[in-house]
Amino acid sequence: MKKPSLLRAIIKTMRLKQYPKNGVLFAALVFDRQLLNLVSFERTVAGFVIFCLLSSAVYFINDILDIESDRQHPEKKFRPIASGALPISVAVVVAVILLVIAFPAAWLLSPGFAAICAIYFLMNLAYSKWLKHVPLLDVLIIAAGFVLRVAGGVMLIDVQRFSPWLYIVITLGALYIGFGKRRAELSLLVEKAASHRRVLDGYTLPLLDQLITVVSSTTIVAYSLYTFSAPNLPDNHAMMLTVPFVIYGIFRYLYLIQVKNCGGAPEEMLFSDRPLQIVILLWGAAVLTIFYLF
Repeated sequence: MKKPSLLRAIIKTMRLKQYPKNGVLFAALVFDRQLLNLVSFERTVAGFVIFCLLSSAVYFINDILDIESDRQHPEKKFRPIASGALPISVAVVVAVILLVIAFPAAWLLSPGFAAICAIYFLMNLAYSKWLKHVPLLDVLIIAAGFVLRVAGGVMLIDVQRFSPWLYIVITLGALYIGFGKRRAELSLLVEKAASHRRVLDGYTLPLLDQLITVVSSTTIVAYSLYTFSAPNLPDNHAMMLTVPFVIYGIFRYLYLIQVKNCGGAPEEMLFSDRPLQIVILLWGAAVLTIFYLF
């Protein structure tokens, strides 16, 4: 097998497929009805790029810390740092460069946004070193990362009508995906799960199924309440028409993790599962139509 080039190894470690997660930064822009505001749009795009650089730095650090456990994992052993394609010394340099670019740029954009970036980075350092080994807390930290992304987006614009309900919905949605990811990992690794990811020793499939049931149902309820109680929505309650899309998306993800045994890499599902892609596009189109055409 041909050894991948150093540049290709660096790009792979940056996890470009994970970048859509940072799209949550646009929540404030879209749901505060400022998508057509050029200044707000440009600031949010800049914030998105900065968060992508910051998250890539976190991935480099995480892969360096996890090098030994990744080498024992059936899939993660092919990661550039674990496989030896990317030397640790080079990975450290790249991580430092990304941080040197991200933090000053964040400060120039907004001191509040820079503070959110700092909290996100420090939280992920703690996660990589300690918190990811603590059952339940590991998934809560992942959910907190999404909430910080939303908060970062709020810091970038002059928010007028953004509903706090969205913080709840995004938190619950992130928990749902996080517990689904843990379930998929536990199913894949079976009895060797704890040796690959220590925290899996604190989970069982029945527990994860119960948590997924609780969080998924609560997410549907929270989103439904948002669609008719948030103060910035159309008076005709048209936003309630988007609820079926959310329900189907949640059910589809549940089907994939429990029937198809997918979910270990949610970003892969996003790029490969056509029904999930379609329902996300339909939901997005419905939201934009209701917010900006009515």
